[in-house]
Amino acid sequence: MSAATPTDGPSAPSPAGAAAPRVSARVGGIAESATLKVDAKAKALKAEGRPVIGFGAGEPDFPTPDYVVEAAVEACRDPKNHRYTPAGGLPELKKAIAEKTRRDSGVEVDPAQVLVTNGGKQAIYEAFAALLDPGDEVVVPAPYWTTYPEAIRLAGGVPVEVLADETQDYKVTVEQLEAARTERTKVLLFVSPSNPTGAVYTADEVRAVGAWALEHGLWVLTDEIYEHLVYDGVETGSILALCPDLADRCVVVNGVAKTYAMTGWRVGWLIGPADVVKAAGNLQSHATSNVANVSQRAALAAVAGDLTAVDEMKVAFDRRRRTITAMLNEVDGIVCPEPKGAFYAYPSVKGLLGREHHGRRVETSAELAELILEEAEVAVVPGEAFGSPGYLRLSYALGDDDLVEGVSRIQRLFA
Repeated sequence: MSAATPTDGPSAPSPAGAAAPRVSARVGGIAESATLKVDAKAKALKAEGRPVIGFGAGEPDFPTPDYVVEAAVEACRDPKNHRYTPAGGLPELKKAIAEKTRRDSGVEVDPAQVLVTNGGKQAIYEAFAALLDPGDEVVVPAPYWTTYPEAIRLAGGVPVEVLADETQDYKVTVEQLEAARTERTKVLLFVSPSNPTGAVYTADEVRAVGAWALEHGLWVLTDEIYEHLVYDGVETGSILALCPDLADRCVVVNGVAKTYAMTGWRVGWLIGPADVVKAAGNLQSHATSNVANVSQRAALAAVAGDLTAVDEMKVAFDRRRRTITAMLNEVDGIVCPEPKGAFYAYPSVKGLLGREHHGRRVETSAELAELILEEAEVAVVPGEAFGSPGYLRLSYALGDDDLVEGVSRIQRLFA
């Protein structure tokens, strides 16, 4: 190796003589996923033999349906799945996703408008990367899922948070959105049902938001991963179905993870105008190429089938939703609105802050989450992770017995 090749030894000094950063500012500024961090810590404590109950991960506790698993087994045996396939997704799967979108959302799309991705996270990042130039602003309703702001920043954009608290059922108003809009605003992020709050916008509220975006020529990125988990008969729908004039300025993100209990299979997709999908597909062709073929074949079986699996899960989630809300509201200092979608409770714990608990003064919801884990052996995610300190997120996608035991521990902790 030539002596001039700068591979060994410390990084070359900057012109000013200081050592150059070892990690780029762009990537070094990304925070670890708070939900995955809490889940990992809970699992590590369980491995040590501690009886930790985890409310951290947004992951159905049901197995993937048998017919989906069998499709994957068959795919493993077929040599054609052992090779590269089109970077943007198997043609059969893209066609099935287009048909599923028409069936479930009432929106007509061409398979060419579909890009199959490694889970919803990749779809979100690639959509923002395709839409944003440096300095472009994205209006982000808060509380928000932890990944959204990081994906926006990584794509060069600027997240502009708009907070809606429990007094407005965690749903932003058009007036709030308008107050946040500037000449740099390019995209509205719209999520219903919501992670982390479980909030669901009514059809009229969706139409109002869509009309506002249209009026100001904004793009809308809508995450519909929880589309089938809506309770109490709330009348809602896809923003693209309720506001069809948005078709040329809307990107839809979705996947099989929540509907079919397939979080580990890593199959998502984005749907949008052909030029945006083509640009995102070009990025994916260099970043990851095709999603694993076996997972794509499993996803094909899932989306081409009926919704029996999610309907069965929904019955259990609905029961757990009512249980966790009632039990949390029994704790003095906790106020928990009843969520209308997804599988999360998002209680305000402001009434527990600024007080002493078990010999420790707790000032923040992050400190409260630590106390709950250490003293009650229950893992929850603090609101700081979602842009709204003073709250906790609890996923009720876990067994009924564990749910009751976990919340009972919280009740005893603050009795």
